[in-house]
Amino acid sequence: MTDELTLPASAAAAGAEEASEPDKRMTFPNPMLVVVSGPSGVGKSTIVAELAARRPQVVPIVTATTRPRRPGEIDKVHYHFLADEEFERLRTEGGLLESAIVHGAHWYGTPIGQVRGILAAGRDAILTIDPQGARAVRGRVPDALLIFVMPPSIEDLAARLAERGSEDAASLASRRRSAEAEMASSGDYDYVIVNETGHPDAAADRIWEIIQAEARRDPPRRVQV
Repeated sequence: MTDELTLPASAAAAGAEEASEPDKRMTFPNPMLVVVSGPSGVGKSTIVAELAARRPQVVPIVTATTRPRRPGEIDKVHYHFLADEEFERLRTEGGLLESAIVHGAHWYGTPIGQVRGILAAGRDAILTIDPQGARAVRGRVPDALLIFVMPPSIEDLAARLAERGSEDAASLASRRRSAEAEMASSGDYDYVIVNETGHPDAAADRIWEIIQAEARRDPPRRVQV
């Protein structure tokens, strides 16, 4: 199981040649762990997918979860969908950077082998995670770069969750309460961006600008996982 949760193909396929422009480089001397977080329904996964499609230097980490697969989701692409027993074995064997039960329902966790493999390849590893997980990652990796994605408004976020059609009224109310608390603590992050409805490309561009600015900082972030 652990071998399946290590390095994504996009990182393993990194080429040896490097372009002269900094934003065209495929590997970096001080690769970062970038954590993109925010409330449920804010569009984190869409933004990161858009960023990775444009910037192959940034490699998404595929999270492990025990929740059921939703229509259209692909195992090992959107998530590593694991049975409870498989997840527990991975967790007890130290195979996760962090893990937590989210919204009181299902386990989620970050495969540590993936993170180490991407960083060892000289690529920036980007993790899409809920705020609870983001706090856990900051505790273990203090130099991780944390970015909080904010919706234009709480009403806009509530509409997005309702449109998803996967939650009942009680779950939607619970997620809204959680989102309000999470948005109130966004000051704990290094950066806060807004994902305007219908414009995930703009949010992806902003995250890339942040990554580029952080890559030039002196001293650099020293990520140890």
